[in-house]
Amino acid sequence: MTSAVLSIGVLLLPEFQLLDAMGPIDHLSSHTKEYLALCQVPFAHKGPSIKWHYISSTTDLTPMNALSGPLLVPTCTYADCPPLDYLLVPGPDPKIPLPAGCDEFLKTKLKEIKLLLLVCTGSLAIARTGILDGLQVCGNKCVLKAMKADGTLRKEVKWVGDRRWIKDGKVWSAGGVTAGIDLAAEFARVHFDPEVVEVTRLLSEYEPNPDQPDVFSKILDGVTL
Repeated sequence: MTSAVLSIGVLLLPEFQLLDAMGPIDHLSSHTKEYLALCQVPFAHKGPSIKWHYISSTTDLTPMNALSGPLLVPTCTYADCPPLDYLLVPGPDPKIPLPAGCDEFLKTKLKEIKLLLLVCTGSLAIARTGILDGLQVCGNKCVLKAMKADGTLRKEVKWVGDRRWIKDGKVWSAGGVTAGIDLAAEFARVHFDPEVVEVTRLLSEYEPNPDQPDVFSKILDGVTL
């Protein structure tokens, strides 16, 4: 429970799934004191403030494309990204190589941040860095199935196929696309005031899904990850 200003980075990898990022961003922002004040919530002061940092995958702030939607304007690069409390990684095509400098950036930031939040194929894309080795990690189940079949799934990671989301140490990961909103809801439940969480649930008209049971686990029936 905190009223501090949280510093959250969003790693803008090339052609990421827009909802992977915007779902969690919007859901978490709906808990802030600024948003709750606009909604005339009497205890708006109990919410946090959030400073978002949109991290370019290039060396400048050239606007970037997601798979859909408008161009997104980064606010910083790997080189000048400010200190972060948390880092959110939405999912790109996991078979596209990571941008130059991304590997080192992730390894450095993991030492600094409190939590790494991975959505959809975000986990699959950064698994090649080795920072997820030995951890229980979720990812998009259809992509997990495809990568297992073609032999490209990183074996050192303990991939989880029967959960909507999972927490392992400072790495929290979600399944496909919309599961990122549920991961954000769990983040809010753990870190924000209960009254704030409840009023945001009502304002959003959204009932977060638990980690289990996951109706989409059937995608991986018969597949050993």
